[in-house]
Amino acid sequence: MDRETAVTRYLDENEIPYRLFQHHGSIHSLEDAAEERGQRPGQIIRSILFRLAQGEFLMVLVAGPQQISWRSLRSYLDISRLTMASEEEVSEVTGYQIGAVSPFALPNPIRILVDESVFLEEEISIGSGIRGLAVIMDRADFLDALGVFESGYFIE
Repeated sequence: MDRETAVTRYLDENEIPYRLFQHHGSIHSLEDAAEERGQRPGQIIRSILFRLAQGEFLMVLVAGPQQISWRSLRSYLDISRLTMASEEEVSEVTGYQIGAVSPFALPNPIRILVDESVFLEEEISIGSGIRGLAVIMDRADFLDALGVFESGYFIE
């Protein structure tokens, strides 16, 4: 499979090992995606974009079906209000469509928080920047590629 995306270019340029996985048909759930990839749902890392204020965004990485605790996130950030970014904002800020968002090769620097759930699995998968195409890699390589980030407990 020879599909190049901004994410794969970033990983290649930084000599980070990974493999691509092409889904066959549309995916309707996290569980479907995991099953087709031969993974458990907890191995899929979701990149969720939040708007903190006008023009200020934050990305939270969380494993699998876990739900982010808004209370924990607001407490960690010491703010009283935040919202999930709209589909239009996700596309504008990350350059990716919802369902294919990755923390790599973003057009502008974004603060990234990583929930501790991300550290539980040895092999993970993330969005490639293109729907239906996933990047599978070792957790250690993922963290190397991510570089600087903050971690904590942000799930319910």
